[in-house]
Amino acid sequence: MTGSEAPSSLPSFRLAYVPGVTPAKWVRIWNERLPDIPLTLLQVSAAEAFGVLRDGGADAGFVRLPVDGTDLSAIPLYAETTVVVVPKDHVVAAVEEVTTEDLADEVVLHPLDDTLDWERPPGEPAFERPATTADAIELVAAGIGLLVVPQSLARLHHRKDLTYRPVTDAPESRVALSWPQDATTDMVEDFIGIVRGRTVNSSRGRAKPPEEKKPQQKAQREPKRPGTGKPTARTPRAGSSGGRNAKSGGRPGKPRRRS
Repeated sequence: MTGSEAPSSLPSFRLAYVPGVTPAKWVRIWNERLPDIPLTLLQVSAAEAFGVLRDGGADAGFVRLPVDGTDLSAIPLYAETTVVVVPKDHVVAAVEEVTTEDLADEVVLHPLDDTLDWERPPGEPAFERPATTADAIELVAAGIGLLVVPQSLARLHHRKDLTYRPVTDAPESRVALSWPQDATTDMVEDFIGIVRGRTVNSSRGRAKPPEEKKPQQKAQREPKRPGTGKPTARTPRAGSSGGRNAKSGGRPGKPRRRS
């Protein structure tokens, strides 16, 4: 269950995420594991994400590194491939991958919400910086320039008239789970366990309470009926033929005739 329809009196977990991140897998596991605690998804821009966490607008969030470690905790999750978005009829579309040097003579757009940590963006700068990645995509489609972004953002803003190719030497964008250090609640620990792949009964994080075991009743033995027990071996009586033969080792004698 996602959304903000849950009553405020009930506990809920608020999860922020930046564009390009797909939290569906973790949300599904949360709903299976903690069905009584609704999870609310909040999509925020990369620039807004840290403010939302600090202001208490979300319990945790998927953000892009770097994270200010003075008041926020972070668990790095994965790094994304960096790609250049180009029109389908561009010369770059004819190759499998490029380097930043290959883009030196191209106009490369650098939006204000860029998430890549450039020392110097590649290519020739545009006349002005687009406000958002979405705006930059529109300019690429109009033939005004190219755009270098994490692959997830190229997929998010997919258009039929555009394509993308990996840029082998560009910086990578890394995604992390982050939350306020002074608000590491039980629910945050639960979500950390889900993201890290812990089982529900892991010693780190909360586990489900053990099921109460029903007292086992001892099986009552039924009383043996007379004559049903195992017979005990009897010692042959003295004077019997069996006893004599067993003692002497001879063969049994023939029966006598009666006169």
